[in-house]
Amino acid sequence: MSNQSNFCPRTDRLSSRPGRSRGGALTLLGALCGALPLLAGAGRNWDTYLGDAASSQYSTLRQIHTRNVHRLQVAWIYRCGDARTNNLSQIQCNPLIVDGVLYGTSPGLKLFALDAATGRELWRFDPFAAGGANNALGVNRGVVFWREGEDRRVLFTADHYLYALDARTGRLIESFGHGGRVDIKEGLGRDVSRLSVLANTPGAVWENLLFLPMRVGEGPAPAAPGHIRAYDLRTGALVWRFNTIPHPGEPGYETWPPDAWKYIGGANCWAGMAVDRARGIVYVPTGSAAFDFWGGNRHGQNLFANCLLALDARTGRRLWHFQFVHHDLWDRDLPAPPNLVTLRRNGRRVDAVAQVTKSGHVFVFERVTGAPLFPIEERPVPPSDLQGEAAWPTQPVPSKPAPFARQLFTHAEITDRTPEAHRAVLDRFVKLRPHVPFLPPSREGTIIFPGFDGGAEWGGAAVDPDGVLYVNANEMAWVLNMVETGQEAPGVAASGRALYTQICAACHGLDRAGNAAQNVPTLVGIGQKLKPGDITTLLETGKGVMPSFAFLSPRQKAAVTDYLLNPDAPADPRNEAAAPAGEDTGDALGMIPYTITGYNRWFDPDGYPAVKPPWGTLNAIDLNTGEYRWRVPLGEFPELTARGLPPTGAENYGGPVVTAGGLIFIGATKDEMFRAFDKRTGRLLWQTRLPAGGYATPATYEVGGRQFVVIACGGGKMGTKSGDAYVAFALPR
Repeated sequence: MSNQSNFCPRTDRLSSRPGRSRGGALTLLGALCGALPLLAGAGRNWDTYLGDAASSQYSTLRQIHTRNVHRLQVAWIYRCGDARTNNLSQIQCNPLIVDGVLYGTSPGLKLFALDAATGRELWRFDPFAAGGANNALGVNRGVVFWREGEDRRVLFTADHYLYALDARTGRLIESFGHGGRVDIKEGLGRDVSRLSVLANTPGAVWENLLFLPMRVGEGPAPAAPGHIRAYDLRTGALVWRFNTIPHPGEPGYETWPPDAWKYIGGANCWAGMAVDRARGIVYVPTGSAAFDFWGGNRHGQNLFANCLLALDARTGRRLWHFQFVHHDLWDRDLPAPPNLVTLRRNGRRVDAVAQVTKSGHVFVFERVTGAPLFPIEERPVPPSDLQGEAAWPTQPVPSKPAPFARQLFTHAEITDRTPEAHRAVLDRFVKLRPHVPFLPPSREGTIIFPGFDGGAEWGGAAVDPDGVLYVNANEMAWVLNMVETGQEAPGVAASGRALYTQICAACHGLDRAGNAAQNVPTLVGIGQKLKPGDITTLLETGKGVMPSFAFLSPRQKAAVTDYLLNPDAPADPRNEAAAPAGEDTGDALGMIPYTITGYNRWFDPDGYPAVKPPWGTLNAIDLNTGEYRWRVPLGEFPELTARGLPPTGAENYGGPVVTAGGLIFIGATKDEMFRAFDKRTGRLLWQTRLPAGGYATPATYEVGGRQFVVIACGGGKMGTKSGDAYVAFALPR
């Protein structure tokens, strides 16, 4: 199951030029002569995550159209019943609808089936009642439906298990894996039993194979490798594995230190995949290598992190690749599945694949060869001055389309909402390093713009048969500050404070205050809520979006627990003494001399973004030409609009759906609205307030001759309230 046996003979030589594969240097001749039929999209059913295998987020339904969309009304509401407002639960699920049945997930990661015409529950499955899973709160973005003859299955993930259920009854299929489930920690080529491995995004399907995304650790703590795996949908057996961190003898191995495959983690696909089912090619966007912000222990280009991989679906052989960020130091992982689309060039049809990025770019490639359809330039970027770091000297930028998010935060972009807000942001601005794209992380503070959440994010983009791509974007500045971890020498038991700095501060902050905008709770006064044993258990198991830190030794867990309960008290000498011979002290932690102070959005003193509007946009880009058709703000702050400001746009999560009725449906925005736009002009045609934020991609389907549009309303992001509803809309009967 190694890369070596899975590489295509004609493309297994890697280019010496950064970011280019041999396939990317081929001509377009073969592709121009052999394009397949235009985009099909979803129809009566929405039976695949994001609509179809091409990840088009497109529907051929047209009963609801630009002239009647204003008449939409609520058809039904289903409440899951397990939202947790205090814990800021979420629903990010893009539900599936197959033959009149809707399959979705709850805030508590329970799988359910509904009558799609009425919202009546048909069955529900609780993976935690089945045993094994231990995260009764988390994030799930969808499920997989598969049928073969009379066999109909729904597959979904919770914690580190993949489950297969009978689509009619909701019962586990005992012949799949071990009693109906597969442990996805197995089969990664090294022992990851004590590391965090989850799957938030549903897999992609080709014939009887399931290609499963997964989430692994990204911080300075040890992390699992993000290898790509294919499972047999009938049995749950592992069929092939592509090593994204190459092993000795495999192509790409020379782009890492010699032993990196033994200890580096990440380079995983967490965002989802697309499949050219006719050709048998799976397109896999990968993320950054761990640690996200310091790579002194992984010098080199780091293939196949931050890549779009085209793999042979049957065998896992690499057909071609393109790397979007070399030696990533900015957490610029690919945030969404690519879109498969057919374009027109010089009167011919070209089958293409388009990938949106956090930096606000769209890269477009010929689907078979990987040749870019618009020139890509390798631009020089600044070096790093952090101890041990060696930033890559160039990064790729496409000539077209133009970025759909601003690239520079200059003095001219500082908010002018009020003189006081402008002055406060300016005072901080002059203390940070001047912003340029790909400025490496620093102790002084580095501006990340667009921010860590894009640009584009996991909601992805929609494309229609005309080759127009519709993508929503965030335009928020974030600030990245690096701090030294204070790790003692290997073999010495680290202090609780030092361990906290390394494994907890990136989310909870050095001051333990948490981050409401990121749904990270405060740990100040944690002893009033949890007993020491409860804290130790949480470190062992994780919970929700908090990963497991099971790799810590008992002494290390005790040290962290003591620090959290008594941060100002002297450390327990039993946890501070030199480690006994043979004790696992987590030496891998000592390999990372830096961590971050947190994922910090940059707001003005009143809580509005530090940059001038727009803060969120919806964009229409013609991929045939690389030109924009329109761009409009997405979302608003009602209190600012009431003061006479034009709609500013708002931070947004969840993607659009485009239909043959000429509409774009999208929730996503912090103002908790659901909207419909005219896809030709970007004009807002309809909007309604949801019971909680619709931070999920909607779905549209038809039952009994009636078209519905449904969206999960889980809220719980950006400081907004949590919810537990799925709301379906339709025209009046």
